[in-house]
Amino acid sequence: MIKFAIIKILISAVLIYIVNEIVIRHSKPLFGSMVASLPLVSLITFVWVWAGLRDNPEKQTEALAAHSTGVFWFVLPSLPMFLIFPWLLKKGLSFWPNLAICVVITALLYLGMTVILKRFGLEM
Repeated sequence: MIKFAIIKILISAVLIYIVNEIVIRHSKPLFGSMVASLPLVSLITFVWVWAGLRDNPEKQTEALAAHSTGVFWFVLPSLPMFLIFPWLLKKGLSFWPNLAICVVITALLYLGMTVILKRFGLEM
């Protein structure tokens, strides 16, 4: 089990490193953005859930479906951050305060999304 966890951590870290290298070292911000926008974390999570629960197909299906549905609904409130962040940078706000504002706004939007989903019977 520990060996599998180490493999998961290494593969996940390598993907993050690759995106970072594409953007910084190779000065390909648009390509790096495209790669980063791929749902890599979700795809990796699908694989890890599938592999971790392959002995329990019913739980596997339930976990994969719940993860996929949750990601869909929580991608929506995270999208404004990708417009607010560059706007604040261009307005002269430095990196750390900008990041803090974006985190707070996104957290509030997540909270709002959970309230909306709860009204429609979806518990997260």
